[in-house]
Amino acid sequence: MNVGIDAVAIHAGKLRLDLAETLAPALDEEPEKFTKGLGLHASSFPDVEEDIVTMGANAAHKLMERKGLTPDDIGRIDVATESAFDNAKPVSTYVAGCLEQVYGEDFHHANKGERKFACIAGTQSLDDAYNWIRAGRNRGRAALVIATDTALYARGDAGEATQGAGAVAMLIAEDPDLVEMSVEQGFGSADETDFLKPNQQFPSVDGQRSVQVYLARMREALEDYESVAEETHPDQFEYIPFHTPFPGMVRKAALLGYRHMIRNTEIEADLTAAIGEQPRPDGFDDESQYRDAVRDYMDALKETDAYAAWYDDTIEPTLDIARHVGNWYTGSVHVARASALRSAREAGIDMTGKSLLLGSYGSGAQAEIHVETVQEEWTEEIDALDIDEQLAARRDISFAEYEEIHDVHNHDKEIDIDAFTTPSEEFVRDGSGPMDERTYRYVE
Repeated sequence: MNVGIDAVAIHAGKLRLDLAETLAPALDEEPEKFTKGLGLHASSFPDVEEDIVTMGANAAHKLMERKGLTPDDIGRIDVATESAFDNAKPVSTYVAGCLEQVYGEDFHHANKGERKFACIAGTQSLDDAYNWIRAGRNRGRAALVIATDTALYARGDAGEATQGAGAVAMLIAEDPDLVEMSVEQGFGSADETDFLKPNQQFPSVDGQRSVQVYLARMREALEDYESVAEETHPDQFEYIPFHTPFPGMVRKAALLGYRHMIRNTEIEADLTAAIGEQPRPDGFDDESQYRDAVRDYMDALKETDAYAAWYDDTIEPTLDIARHVGNWYTGSVHVARASALRSAREAGIDMTGKSLLLGSYGSGAQAEIHVETVQEEWTEEIDALDIDEQLAARRDISFAEYEEIHDVHNHDKEIDIDAFTTPSEEFVRDGSGPMDERTYRYVE
């Protein structure tokens, strides 16, 4: 049985903050710190009437309309988020309630849930839907997986420039049109405190440690994947979408992955004359000497033409969208996949039958590696993405307006301002109910 992603739709926050022109001067920072160091140019933010429910529901509605689906076609709705505002009622019930307004049918038959494991929860929700279908429990229905987040940091936090907001909706089904997911998976997981939100909205982050934990778990996941599948090679994969909190972190993960994959290959042999052979642990008596040698080797590897060409072809296309929207937490790696396939479509590359190596990560911490095979109908799905039009239509905000919108979405503040944009054919938040539950409506 072939199971995977049949369709995808994206909804970006409707406001845009230019990092170089607007945020950098206000924070007295050099623009290059954001554009070159982090690899980011702009962030998407939700307008006053947007939140994780509206973004998720709008992405899901777009997907269902394009595929001609009704609620009866959906047997499962899973929402992955680390921006939830209720500790009991899952976001998926709100999303279903929104969709029921426009379809005139209900999702009472659908299993609904909410996944939490930081940013990897979106991929875990895919895994849940995949397993549900493979187990034969879907009764012919597809699963709707939605990754939706408002990735805000406290004002003045080092992560402020990486903020973003948006949702990715994915339809998981048999005989998918976009990508088939591999049975084999690899995991790297450990009890870590690199990024967490202990009863608080904004994260507490140890930035330097978070990078190291990210890289360590990715390495473990790749090794674990190879233990059940086969050894990986850089030429196996047309693209490698990584979890992308910011493109600068992906640069580190890509170099680590490339070093691992070329070990004992003709690529390593060809590079030996120029930069030497990769250090092996058994060649050193002292652990610190081995680590120093690895660091020197990676510095040299990064400067080789072989690595630069591989990075430009395999990694760079996955970052195109992220550079202009910021971090979407659970949706991040799924934005990277869409970005890669969109780039292939624009370049005229036939991706049918080609492989993607997906590297997902969530702080706390866990990484997952699996392979996806692109299906014959992939071009129709990618042609249907309207992310370029969405990004072009965003309203640019000033720094003062950014401060206001940040306060609007800060759960600890109450601020009443008018929306910056006019909603049309979309779900919006319109207030609160008697138990302080959020209420929503569809604007024609």
